[in-house]
Amino acid sequence: MKLLATMASGFEAVTKQELHDLNYQSLNVENGKVYFEGDFNDVVKTNLWLRSADRIKIVLAEFSAVTFEELFEQVKAIAWDQWLPLDASFPVKGRSVRSQLHSEPDVQAITKKAIVDKMASIYHRRGRLPETGNLFQLEVRIVKDQVEITLDTTGDSLFKRGYRVEHGGAPLKENFAAALVLLTPWRATDPFHDPTTGSGTIAIEAALIGRHIAPGLQRHFAFENFDWFDPTSLSIAQEEARAKILPAGQMNITACDIDGTMIDVAKINANNAGVLHDIIFKQLAVKDNHLSDQNGILVANPPYGKRMQDAQKVHQLYRQMGQSFGKLTTWSKYYLSSDLDFAKYYGQKPTKRRKLYNGALQTDLFQYWGHPTYKK
Repeated sequence: MKLLATMASGFEAVTKQELHDLNYQSLNVENGKVYFEGDFNDVVKTNLWLRSADRIKIVLAEFSAVTFEELFEQVKAIAWDQWLPLDASFPVKGRSVRSQLHSEPDVQAITKKAIVDKMASIYHRRGRLPETGNLFQLEVRIVKDQVEITLDTTGDSLFKRGYRVEHGGAPLKENFAAALVLLTPWRATDPFHDPTTGSGTIAIEAALIGRHIAPGLQRHFAFENFDWFDPTSLSIAQEEARAKILPAGQMNITACDIDGTMIDVAKINANNAGVLHDIIFKQLAVKDNHLSDQNGILVANPPYGKRMQDAQKVHQLYRQMGQSFGKLTTWSKYYLSSDLDFAKYYGQKPTKRRKLYNGALQTDLFQYWGHPTYKK
């Protein structure tokens, strides 16, 4: 089958590398998407293991259409009985970009009608289909008159790992945090630090990576409710994933926050994720934070101020970060901020800036590359 992994814009290369590391070849990258080939076992594997992706979809059909009649007939030609049982609930999402069929409500309605007509003829039904069964989320997407029909296999987005019961006011999504870690050259043998940890997501995702814990081990997926899905394939994949987990307590991961309440929250989340003993949490202000280790990786998502009064406090925090961490020449530092003037207050020009989108919010990843010194 042709499969599709979706992700936040800016993380395509990260997801592509993850798929490559899982031994997938012939990867085709587009904006927010990476295409690859696989079977039902690969649907299970990628849902279970991909850290930076949002969801995994099966591409059911691809064709061109410039009239609603063409759209209707080609959707109807799909062998829907191979995918949908008679009682399937199959809502259709629609998206159209730079196409002659530009009305998204009409695209959705025509696609839905074509599926209903085909299903009714296959199952010899008259009138409405029951749609009382399990959910099969479909999407019709038209870009420059090219139609793509997909079936979502994930359900709730892959960022919902299942461990984060408590979070702060502006939590970073788990897959976004994991992607930030994967953008760095961090290895499990290197020190890792998050000075503004909040609910602990970045440090927790680093610990999951370091211990080789599959991010989807604690959650369920939409494909589990598909009648053609073999549940033993998930059980086998989960058992294989558990066998790959490395022992706890072997890493040097620290996470700090000035708010003691958030440190308590972070500990709860880390415990739920099974990595509490892999992270040292401390209540500590940035201005009092002095790292003595060498050759480490620092990843932070510091707060930003929407109001002028808050902005002044945040800019002072950025200055403190520069004072505390700017002279760590053997460390590489990565700061995510929507404040495009971050570097001015930090006091150093970044080695590189990477544009990312946290939801609809544009953020920049300010990267300061260190020069590690390792003993020969």
